[in-house]
Amino acid sequence: MLLDSASLYFRAYYGVKEDVVSPDGIPVNAVRGFLDSITRLVSDHSPTHVVACWDDDWRPTFRTDAIPSYKAHRVADPAANAEEVPDTLEPQVPVIADVLAALGIARIGAPGYEADDVIGTLAVHATMPVDVVTGDRDLFQLVDDDRGVRIIYTAKGGVGRPDLVTEGFVEAKYGIPGRSYADFAALRGDPSDGLPGVPGVGEKTAAQLITTYGSLAAVIAAADAGDPAVRATVHAKIVAAADYLAVAPLVVQVATDVPVPEHDATLHAEPADPDGLSYLTERWGLTSSVDRLLKALRRNAS
Repeated sequence: MLLDSASLYFRAYYGVKEDVVSPDGIPVNAVRGFLDSITRLVSDHSPTHVVACWDDDWRPTFRTDAIPSYKAHRVADPAANAEEVPDTLEPQVPVIADVLAALGIARIGAPGYEADDVIGTLAVHATMPVDVVTGDRDLFQLVDDDRGVRIIYTAKGGVGRPDLVTEGFVEAKYGIPGRSYADFAALRGDPSDGLPGVPGVGEKTAAQLITTYGSLAAVIAAADAGDPAVRATVHAKIVAAADYLAVAPLVVQVATDVPVPEHDATLHAEPADPDGLSYLTERWGLTSSVDRLLKALRRNAS
């Protein structure tokens, strides 16, 4: 089970009231919600291995060099390329990292890459079925029924009532081949990530093109060749967007060759650092959430 950690702790922050605080009055709503999410995921899906995947670089240079608008609307400090994070969430993120370490749950990032890229690398090279937990539809590109890679999609129902995204789900929702989401997204664009897409090509047209030709490269080739199956107006839009389409795949596709550090993803029944976990639990007032998670881990191991 690969966790899109930022997706989970942002959702926890907004889903749990901010009056959930530590003994000295500091908000810990994201910490509590994040831990409770893991408890529910372990209880419902019984993973043998878990990795909390981390954004070491939430807006990598190789993506912004290709498309400068990538996530630009979410930059709080342009000089530092820092993401806009609520003031009361930011100090909770290191606490989450500390608690994960004390529990012994692997937390993996890679310099210069997003959590999505860590997830993509681990998913592609896994030797067992993989569940990716995220609220980000960009990761739909990883679904692979043959290899048992699916997405536990939390955007609508949270971790308790997620959509289980397989190739069939992608086909039914978007009308495209189940493994074609990245090419489809490059054509359509995604305002939430600052990806413009091809002007004038919406979701329906993008789906028709990908379904007809099978890939973004084939769509571009057909337009360049003047294939009569491509309407003249659409042909003109594809040709006009040639510069964007040349770099869009680099931005849209998750990396699958990230230098991931050595780690033990095994989900253990007992914490790696009991004393450290005890301190963190008391310091931040996490007793109920930590107790629930430990019980779930022990049940999962039995």
